[in-house]
Amino acid sequence: QVQLVQSGGGLVQSGGSLRLSCAASGITFRIATMGWYRQVPGKQRESVARISGVGTPTYADSVKGRFTISRDNAKNTVDLQMNSLKVDDTAVYYCNVVGGPYWGQGTQVTVSS
Repeated sequence: QVQLVQSGGGLVQSGGSLRLSCAASGITFRIATMGWYRQVPGKQRESVARISGVGTPTYADSVKGRFTISRDNAKNTVDLQMNSLKVDDTAVYYCNVVGGPYWGQGTQVTVSS
């Protein structure tokens, strides 16, 4: 079955960096567009970044220039490098096979002021 297993995240001060990783299995990873989303309580889950199978990234305006999404098709992993973190980036982050019903377990990212 499809599994997306996340790692990384945690607590960091404003201006700091964190890296999230998502390991996928059970899919043809190299052709899957992968995405990172985030959600805070009381709000809808929002797209943060996505990357096509050939490595073309797109970003939400709120994270452009600060976050970088990357993938390794040999390892079936997709990463999200988050720099210059802001308090507003605090959320639970999820990886996803874009367009599919598959989600990672969620990882808390907390940015303190």
